[in-house]
Amino acid sequence: MFILSSSPPTTTFFISTATTTPTPKARVSFSSFVSSSSSSVRFCTRRQPFPSLFHSFKASAMAEMLQDKESPAPPPAATTSPGETSKDSRTFLNATTEQELLAGITKEIETGRLPSSVASGMEELYHNYKNAVFQSGNPRADEIVLSNMAIVFDRVFYDVEDPFVFEPNHKALREPFDYYMFGQNYIRPLVDYRNSYVGNISLFYEMEEKLQQGHNIVLMSNHQTEADPAIIALLLEATNPRIAENMTYVAGDRVLIDPLCKPFSMGRNLICVYSKKHMTDVPELVEMKRKANTRSLKEMALRLRGGSQLIWIAPSGGRDRPYPNTEDWYPAPFDTSSVDNMRRLVEHSGTPGHIYPMALLCHNIMPPPPQVEKEIGEKRVISFHGVGLSVSPGISFSDIATACENPEEAKDLYTQACLFVTALELVNLLIRLGPLF
Repeated sequence: MFILSSSPPTTTFFISTATTTPTPKARVSFSSFVSSSSSSVRFCTRRQPFPSLFHSFKASAMAEMLQDKESPAPPPAATTSPGETSKDSRTFLNATTEQELLAGITKEIETGRLPSSVASGMEELYHNYKNAVFQSGNPRADEIVLSNMAIVFDRVFYDVEDPFVFEPNHKALREPFDYYMFGQNYIRPLVDYRNSYVGNISLFYEMEEKLQQGHNIVLMSNHQTEADPAIIALLLEATNPRIAENMTYVAGDRVLIDPLCKPFSMGRNLICVYSKKHMTDVPELVEMKRKANTRSLKEMALRLRGGSQLIWIAPSGGRDRPYPNTEDWYPAPFDTSSVDNMRRLVEHSGTPGHIYPMALLCHNIMPPPPQVEKEIGEKRVISFHGVGLSVSPGISFSDIATACENPEEAKDLYTQACLFVTALELVNLLIRLGPLF
């Protein structure tokens, strides 16, 4: 059953850890943010605590269950026939069986048009995706896998032959081929809607109202999988389709150059940047990357000045990963400069702006490699699983700044506050979905 919570609980200053303890199966650690030896958590400064920042999590009062007896009915596995194919080849789109589809990979390797490194990734992706979709028990699993993977292979092959180059400000490609729906329909069969949850749905309606008034919205979020944009859109497409389709994501360069990831990125509105985690991977490119990031910041500033922008950013600069020794998952720390740059862009845009912390719980769908990898072409582990999404009321920087002795302290504390509230929203998601994780 797909569950929505209607509104955030009452705002308070203290957060009791007793009400937010994950279930034993919920292997997510927040030891960096909540002391296990204390029954309450207080964010404060040397002067005085900033008021009305955090809210208590009373899970029993939050949920309103939609009376959906079934998972949302998926649309046809594929969108309309692509308006463009790989040059004159329909090698993959013409496949009617798994054998024909995989034989198409061998055929294009032999023609010299498909690099073996990309081909091996395609075949591995096929089998992992097939196993995940079959986990769902969907009676149409065979049809869904063949249809979706045929289009994935065609899009990957098309880009290998005619590589797409992303501009700093990328607009989702919706025609002649609809890359947005392509991504939605690919991830849709992996989501267990019966065991998924959206928290504080009223805040998404609040965001829509503010966007209609010309305000800007920024979502400071943790980041768990390459599928995060699709997960967000799938969970909101029934209640908030404008948010689902119009959100702009701050995207690192790796999702713009990985052959198996590029076609999915082409269907999203993006501000393209180079991640700090990979800034120095190739020393001679560091200066070029910094200049490119400056151009992207200018593009973002121009967009915010126009108003009605909805931007998602992961200030951690990368995905959450499990702690190596315990395999507990924890939200990756937010980078203070990333948070502060985004905040200043919003405040200096000349348009009203609001920053909301967001929490995503979906790592089981497509977990990242255990360690950050320099090489492009990571292994995609895929599963059918429930997911969660929630947001928290916005945090006021001015409330924090008045309680701090200097600007640097305010920046650090604001970043910690955004991360802390995101972690608490993750705890709330685990309360709802804990037995599954």
